[in-house]
Amino acid sequence: MMRLLFWRHGRTEWNLAGRFQGQTDIGLDDVGREQARRSAALLAGLRPSAIVSSDLSRTRETAGYLAEKTGLVPTLDPRLRETFARRWEGLTFSEIDQAFPDESAAWKSGTVHVRPGGGESRFEVGERVAAGALAAAAGVRPDGLLVVVTHGGAARSGLASLLGLPSEYWGAISGLANCHWSVLEEHDAPGGWRLTEHNAGSLPEAVVGQEG
Repeated sequence: MMRLLFWRHGRTEWNLAGRFQGQTDIGLDDVGREQARRSAALLAGLRPSAIVSSDLSRTRETAGYLAEKTGLVPTLDPRLRETFARRWEGLTFSEIDQAFPDESAAWKSGTVHVRPGGGESRFEVGERVAAGALAAAAGVRPDGLLVVVTHGGAARSGLASLLGLPSEYWGAISGLANCHWSVLEEHDAPGGWRLTEHNAGSLPEAVVGQEG
């Protein structure tokens, strides 16, 4: 059956400084490059069928390490970009709290319809990320593994959208650490996808002895 692996990019200087990156094009720092190298070595062992990546430099570079290990050529899709946050981008989270207290509180509450900095909502991000992942998956064999190289918030919203979660439960899915990943497996139940790994940093393992 088809599997989708959502892989967050390595660390950047703005991640370290606690700045909201959004769609600002920030590259990996030295730690992020080492994270990507280490994770790529693990993920190559899963023998992915294809790689699709956000077109921002931090994801392109992360995808490049897996490409080196597998010989696959990543395709780029801007639908996999991080949330566009307009006025918030480049600000630290404490600066956002001070300058946009009501908006920040609504964002932190997990609501899917607030627009951070006047940008796009989580719901909109989830729809476009899901569409980008499914478009790429259409070109992968039915039992293949597609690696989707994206961003923390984008991955979280895309996963919730693909799982068909009601909007009030989107906040139940945590974010991803740098260069960690989540795996969706196709199945026949309503919604079509099952979450089998989340925020993982080691190779996925099969579920054995399942009792419920």
